[in-house]
Amino acid sequence: AFLCLSSHSAFACEPIALRMCQDLPYNTTFMPNLLNHYDQQTAALAMEPFHPMVNLQCSPDLRPFLCALHAPVCTEYGRVSLPCRSLCLQAQHDCQKLMDMFGVAWPEEMDCNRFPDCHESYPRAVDLIASTEPTDQSSLTVQRDYGFWCPRELKMEPELSYSFLGVRDCSPPCPNMYFRHDELNFARYFIGVVSIVCLSATLFTFLTFLIDVTRFRYPERPIIFYAVCYMMVSLVFFLGFLLGDRVACNAASPGQYRASTVTQGSHNKACTLLFMGLYFFTMAGSVWWVILTITWFLAAVPKWGSEAIEKKALLFHASAWGVPGALTVTLLAMNKIEGDNVSGVCFVGLYDVAALRWFLLAPLCLDVLVGVVLLLAGIVALNRVRMEIPLEKENQDKLVKFMIRIGVFSVLYLVPLLVVIGCYFYEQSYRSVWETTWVQERCREYHIPCPYQVEQTSRPDLVLFLMKYLMVLVVGIPSVFWVGSKKTCFEWASFLHGRRRKE
Repeated sequence: AFLCLSSHSAFACEPIALRMCQDLPYNTTFMPNLLNHYDQQTAALAMEPFHPMVNLQCSPDLRPFLCALHAPVCTEYGRVSLPCRSLCLQAQHDCQKLMDMFGVAWPEEMDCNRFPDCHESYPRAVDLIASTEPTDQSSLTVQRDYGFWCPRELKMEPELSYSFLGVRDCSPPCPNMYFRHDELNFARYFIGVVSIVCLSATLFTFLTFLIDVTRFRYPERPIIFYAVCYMMVSLVFFLGFLLGDRVACNAASPGQYRASTVTQGSHNKACTLLFMGLYFFTMAGSVWWVILTITWFLAAVPKWGSEAIEKKALLFHASAWGVPGALTVTLLAMNKIEGDNVSGVCFVGLYDVAALRWFLLAPLCLDVLVGVVLLLAGIVALNRVRMEIPLEKENQDKLVKFMIRIGVFSVLYLVPLLVVIGCYFYEQSYRSVWETTWVQERCREYHIPCPYQVEQTSRPDLVLFLMKYLMVLVVGIPSVFWVGSKKTCFEWASFLHGRRRKE
């Protein structure tokens, strides 16, 4: 008993090779079938337990029902047929005692509740099999969405715990599922160049600190650790540029009909190390910025001195390294690592929207909120000191310059970070639309059911992704403006001159 469902997918018809389904009114089928078997050999193995019941003819409807699922009819009309629930129930009822005798359980994927109710009196199965022509079944035509089926090319071993579009043991394709090769090459070199610029700026900041450690005391000391964090972030992106797809993607296996896929989980050690470095230092950099605003607040409002703030350094370090460390370990335990085949690194939230929302957006938004509130409070307090307490002109000028530097540094940090957060929000909002569009465009190539009644289609703009990567790296560059002064030039000149004299 069949209910014919309209489908957008153009399945490739192939002759039926299953021995049990040789003398049916149709002789062609398609793969993958309705139980997601990728070839007829797999379907034959799944049907083997039912051979004794079919041979003993426990029900005249069992064989047509099994063939309807394992070798569905393939017609030129592009329709997919499902058996009616009544046929399933009748076959299961008739053969239940015999199944108990042979120790065969009715498979979960053949649960009768999964099949449509045809709302008709129960006819002979063989008659309904013959009535698959569209002219005879207009009253039975129902349209529905089958959901995403993982193509054979993207299937992964179960022990790897991969997942793609809500389907287990499946992985996204490499190269990127949204962009062309020329776009990916441009993006890769763009990210590589920006990472070199950021690495140079943050490395210069850190080396300037090493030349004269006593120069950078609290409340400005967190800028140095902030620079170190983004130095590591830019280094990871530079490594991703050098590695290409070798870490972010699994190699293709033509002999197993498997395409190149995105690396997931912690089984790839290089990918795990890149993820740990990138995520840990990204989160640590944002926490150090919050700590910087805390130290400014302590200096401006309760008027703490450098020594008093420095006594809290242990607490600052515990927070700045401990919180990102806990988040990183949590993601490792949850196996949420994903290869980024645009930049060549490994990160989180690239395909999992929930991970993006809770492990990127939530921490970054919280850091921005706390940091801005403390920053504004500190600036207001400093301005009140300047207006209400008489100071010498030289001290007034120093305070004004200090406030200006705070404001410029904060803007140079906040604007890129807010752009990154905006990109993440936009990405999580349109991710499902992009994925549905991709499935619709590739379903015929992969021989999987196409989405039904797609209301909106859209592809991501490469500019959005380039903007995100640019702002992620640009966030680290403002640190160089804090050390950029005549005093820094004199220190470097003295350092280089001293080395020449030693040589």
